[in-house]
Amino acid sequence: MPLETPFTRILVPTDGSDNSNHAGRLATVMSGIHNAKLTIAYVVDDTIVDEIASATGKNRESTIRELEEKGKRYVDYIARIAERNDVRHEEVVRTGTPYREIADLAREIDARLIVIGRVGCRGPRCALVGSVAERVIEYAPCPVLVVNQDPGSLSPRH
Repeated sequence: MPLETPFTRILVPTDGSDNSNHAGRLATVMSGIHNAKLTIAYVVDDTIVDEIASATGKNRESTIRELEEKGKRYVDYIARIAERNDVRHEEVVRTGTPYREIADLAREIDARLIVIGRVGCRGPRCALVGSVAERVIEYAPCPVLVVNQDPGSLSPRH
């Protein structure tokens, strides 16, 4: 009798960084192995929206639209890898506090695993809020795999 896979839904948040892209490639491989549906997500950070809008003089709504478009490109990059590897997937772009939105999305889709890239965080702001990956680990309803380098030989076609 074959074993059932515990990973039927995998969530991979992206921010366009190298580690995030490595996480996307690994999540694609894992989704293929486990025949899991992959959800690729980007969260527009509310705090960043306010900072950019203030610095550029643009209104909040146009700043959100610009950041959503940028996030969609990051999501599309991983989606193309999933498509080339015949992995079922969906794309999600949201606005809010990244770790909360990621944890909430994981609950909504009943994710069984979150694969997230580790991004270094320094300075006073990070001392107060911590990295997104650390906060996701704290709030996630499922296991979290943190990727901080290229998974190498596991990489799918991209």
